[in-house]
Amino acid sequence: MELSTNVRNALADTAFGLPHKRTYPMPDASHARNAKARAAEEFNRGNLSSAEKAQIDRKADELLGDA
Repeated sequence: MELSTNVRNALADTAFGLPHKRTYPMPDASHARNAKARAAEEFNRGNLSSAEKAQIDRKADELLGDA
C-alpha cells in the first residue's frame, strides 16, 4: 500500500523509523520490511549512520515480531 500525503502526515511520530526526521514510515508489516531494505541500501551508500540503521531495524523488528 502506498501512503498518501494525508495518511503519512496523520501518522504519529512513533510510526517512523527515524521519528525526529519523520522518515521510514512503518504503519504496517509491509512498510517495516521495506524500511529495513531501504535503510540497508542507504547505509551501504553512506547516507545513513550505523546508529540510524540500527534504530530503523529495531523499530521494524518490533512490528514484525522479530524483537
